[in-house]
Amino acid sequence: MSVFETVESEVRSYCRGWPVTFDRAVGSHVYDETGKSYVDFFAGAGALNYGHNNPVLKRAVLDYIERDGITHALDMGTVAKRDFLQAFQDIVLAPRALDYKVMFPGPAGANAVEAALKLARKVTGRESVVNFTNAFHGMTLGALSVTGNSMKRGGAGIPLVHATPMPYDNYLDGQTPDFLWFERLLADSGSGLNEPAAVIVETVQGEGGINAARAEWLRALAELCTRHGILLIVDDVQMGCGRTGPFFSFEVAGITPDIVCLSKSIGAFGLPMALTLLRPELDVWEPGEHNGTFRGISPAFVAATAALRAYWTDDDLEKNTLVKGEQVERVLVGLAERHPAVDLRPKGRGLARGLRFPDGDTAGAVCQAAFERGLLMDLGPRRRGRQGDAPADHHPGRARPRPRHPH
Repeated sequence: MSVFETVESEVRSYCRGWPVTFDRAVGSHVYDETGKSYVDFFAGAGALNYGHNNPVLKRAVLDYIERDGITHALDMGTVAKRDFLQAFQDIVLAPRALDYKVMFPGPAGANAVEAALKLARKVTGRESVVNFTNAFHGMTLGALSVTGNSMKRGGAGIPLVHATPMPYDNYLDGQTPDFLWFERLLADSGSGLNEPAAVIVETVQGEGGINAARAEWLRALAELCTRHGILLIVDDVQMGCGRTGPFFSFEVAGITPDIVCLSKSIGAFGLPMALTLLRPELDVWEPGEHNGTFRGISPAFVAATAALRAYWTDDDLEKNTLVKGEQVERVLVGLAERHPAVDLRPKGRGLARGLRFPDGDTAGAVCQAAFERGLLMDLGPRRRGRQGDAPADHHPGRARPRPRHPH
């Protein structure tokens, strides 16, 4: 591991909790260079919903590369992109009666969020965006401004402005009606809340601690946005592509967001790809107004198309995810019942699952013990109070180091 310590930046994170060198991976298992096997509950933080080196997707990508298919194409028209767009329209959008234009903003989830925020402000002429407590939307400055984690925000080095946090579902432990504070601020000209361009929300908060919003809360949020002329952005980067069961995590609530952010498993094979979906009337971009070199990575298009055709033409994957999610939930509930003194709380939906621990040290010790036994999973946020207190999550990882300087 010495070259990582001497050459790579101190910002590295996951490898600190998993101090081995990984070499290969198949399905739900990864192997270090000694051949030791680990069950991967991490799944690339949601980027590998179809598993490592899925043979169907691998074959499609290899065939494309071997025939000298174009790899990098900016935003030019290519066979690979055409096939993906047609499959996405026919298999995902049309059956759900979703009328969206597809934008390729760049290779990562933060790119999708940045494009969504930028477009919402362009369309409405407003600057402010409302986000939620414990949210995580990315590490670039715009996405970070609507992120809640103080440690991550502290890395920005400048004030993060034009964003106003509101309480996420059950943040106040049911002590006040949903959206009471938000509605009061919107109605009061003396509240100091600038008229928002948009609200951005995760239906299940991953990095924030596997906090799953109720369907009725999401419906009420959508109705509030419609009533006040605010655009609704759903960040489905981590919870989309079937992580919670249906393709989009917001389907359970029966809502239609104005803008949707996708990344991670939309690339299917662990290849970088992101989409920003927008209602057609919001497509007011000038050509080239939002640009980027890596918006057209063709092998990702090929893998994504293969995944849609293999796994989303019926509801088998969705049903299997829900069944397996219930199985995980039963195990977590059983753990909580067998250890009442520890005050464990099962959380999540679908295959985004976790256990809330009363303190970060205990959760960290559990993650470390799991790693030593050959299981990779994530340690959630270490904080006092509120939702998500240090869950060892099914949305995966490592024991995060404490920052040298608290923010």
